[in-house]
Amino acid sequence: MRAVLQRVTQARCTVAGQVTGETGPGLVLLLGVAPGDTEQTAQVLAAKIAKLRIFGDEAGKMNRSVQDIGGGILSISQFTLYADTRSGNRPSFTGAAPPEQARALYAVFNAALRDLGLPVGEGVFGAHMVIDLTNDGPVTLTLDVA
Repeated sequence: MRAVLQRVTQARCTVAGQVTGETGPGLVLLLGVAPGDTEQTAQVLAAKIAKLRIFGDEAGKMNRSVQDIGGGILSISQFTLYADTRSGNRPSFTGAAPPEQARALYAVFNAALRDLGLPVGEGVFGAHMVIDLTNDGPVTLTLDVA
């Protein structure tokens, strides 16, 4: 699994003019699923993200997690995180899991975040989504779990 995290003050996902998920202060999380990923992979990544210290403390140092600040997550499925652009001008997405597997693991991943006490807004798997966000920092990180 691969995740791109952006620290935000607010974010919203809209599909066909309808808001499907949103968060206040917290994270926008783009999640890509690879063919070898499992439910355990999803749970490990969710636990890592929940505890990742990327929010400022009183001294302004990145010492607090999204859990520590009482923040939320806007989780968006993103197969394009596994794009291969090494050859030609059109990306290949053969490194991404098939849609059925990815959809199931996206749901497991979001459930694992909720089990850790985090409010999770979601996009719509496979839909054309519009993501509006206010980046905070900016702080953007990439995490890979094999």
